[in-house]
Amino acid sequence: MLQILTITFPFFALVLCGYIAARRGMLPLAAIPGMNGFVLFFALPCMLYRFGASTPIAELLDPSVVLTYTLCALVMVAFVVAVTLHGRIGWNDASFGALVGAFPNTGFMGVPLLVALLGAKAAGPAIVSILVDMVITSSLCIALSRLGEHSGASATQAAKNALKGVATNPMPWSILLGGLVSALQIEFPQPLVATVGLLADSASPVALFTIGAVLARSQIMAKEDKSHEVHWQEYVPVALIKLFLHPLLVLLVGVTAVSLGVPLDKFALTVLVLLAALPSASNVSLLAERFGADNGRIARIILVSTAAAFFTFSGAVSLMTGR
Repeated sequence: MLQILTITFPFFALVLCGYIAARRGMLPLAAIPGMNGFVLFFALPCMLYRFGASTPIAELLDPSVVLTYTLCALVMVAFVVAVTLHGRIGWNDASFGALVGAFPNTGFMGVPLLVALLGAKAAGPAIVSILVDMVITSSLCIALSRLGEHSGASATQAAKNALKGVATNPMPWSILLGGLVSALQIEFPQPLVATVGLLADSASPVALFTIGAVLARSQIMAKEDKSHEVHWQEYVPVALIKLFLHPLLVLLVGVTAVSLGVPLDKFALTVLVLLAALPSASNVSLLAERFGADNGRIARIILVSTAAAFFTFSGAVSLMTGR
């Protein structure tokens, strides 16, 4: 366990540093979008491209990983919507609560953390999960969020807008480009490879620091909005579902699939379970704000899951790897 904490501590410590920097005013809130832009459009795509290019194409196109992770994501969305859709929480808030309960922070945190823990081979299943969450899980939850408007057209249009957002996001394209380079064994000039490498190396520390800053900003903005208060019963259960039920579901579905003859690699299943044990994705807060959901509630779910994950994720790693 101490060995695991030695690896995971720096990752969560960087998140804490970003949080403190934003809360204490050392990092202006106005600078956070610029940091987000650097990570989203430069550093993280280069990191994902590099992993994609160095990962055998068969691992990026593993249907057993895709089907297992997708099924679990759909079950998670349905379950969270079912248990939270009542009273003050309508379709919009329930749908984004489901998204934050089913979408782990794989891009900003999961890929570098799991590669550090399990080796470069962990990047393959992690990249597959990013594509599933960005294309399927996000689009489904955004479409569901429009059902409260009693308009089928609005749900359809929301799904189209979500897919359009995916098309303009550089992360899926960087993954696809990396997969193409891997499949065709393309070699680029060394200066270009070195430039991409520098940006890729900066992705992990800047992304983790930015997560903390985004969490602090969301908390500050939620406190400034006194229009309503968010009771702990509206966000703590979702955070616990994300940290405990999601990885347990992936493990049970994966073990069942293997027993039924699905060729799901044991190592890939371990990676999927640990991905599910990650805290909620911080970018869901931005989506919730864009679509008019209760962003204060979403921010609290992300904050609680991130703080608690230092202990729960380390425990999951210990259980899955026997360390």
